[in-house]
Amino acid sequence: MNRTDRLLAIVLELQAKGWQRAEDLAARFEISKRTVYRDMQALSESGVPVISTPGQGYSLVEGYFLPPLTFSADEALILILGGDFMARHFDAEYRSAANSAVSKIEAVLSDTLREDVRYLQRSLRFVGETPADHSEILQQIRRAVIQRRTVRFDYHSRSGEDISGQKTNRDANPYALVNAGNHWYMIAYCHLRNDVRGFRIDRISNVEILRRAFARPADYSIQQERSLSPREITVRALFDTDIARWVQEDRLFYIDSMVMQDDGLLVTLTVRREEEAVQWLLGWGAHVQVIEPVTLRERLLAEAERMIERYKNT
Repeated sequence: MNRTDRLLAIVLELQAKGWQRAEDLAARFEISKRTVYRDMQALSESGVPVISTPGQGYSLVEGYFLPPLTFSADEALILILGGDFMARHFDAEYRSAANSAVSKIEAVLSDTLREDVRYLQRSLRFVGETPADHSEILQQIRRAVIQRRTVRFDYHSRSGEDISGQKTNRDANPYALVNAGNHWYMIAYCHLRNDVRGFRIDRISNVEILRRAFARPADYSIQQERSLSPREITVRALFDTDIARWVQEDRLFYIDSMVMQDDGLLVTLTVRREEEAVQWLLGWGAHVQVIEPVTLRERLLAEAERMIERYKNT
């Protein structure tokens, strides 16, 4: 980064974050403290109203802004998320450029808009492929996340022996949105279950945003989702060697490990409920054998027997 770009970046950093110590700026821009002092003097001489206070560092005079761009929350969020994605998935040069772009975008946002964007940024996570589109419901829930408003909805779930599923009416406090395995999930505190649960967006209908506000736990992080809704059931399944490559391509979200053995591919999953693995395992037919738990083996056996009976009667 040349000096001109660095001086602009320092102004943006002060505008976005307020007071910054010389050592913080030195670490941020990978320069010495002596260079920071020279840069701050250059900014002052060029007319930028820099304040220096011992023990606090540097700040800008209140009310000083560079000419702002105008972004809506959605526009700023998309740009910042895009920058975050580039920073995580590309090389050092692109990572540096992406981080610089994000800083510039954040710097021109109002305090309120910046906080809204950061809140949403902490409330979104992508795991795997491109999100499926459930735009209307997704927009409603995203709005409820940022407004900290309870939502009421019908939820269609598949559980137990009834593969056709069941519908329940829920009230929930939406904490975050996660994309995994090409599906969007709402992570929310469910009033019916008195616990934090994940709800697939495409299984939600009749959404209503209530007037009731809630406070998300101050220390909540989307990265803690697994610990908030623990997966405690371990499933081990052995796949035939001749389909191992196809199983490895079709990585289910719940898979923890895949180990190639002499007798086949050993796959270990952790799930909250056995139902989360049933349909995936059934899809491999006779090419897979469940080793544990025994209850899941019995469930698959019972399902296979029902399938045989159905075909016998047709």
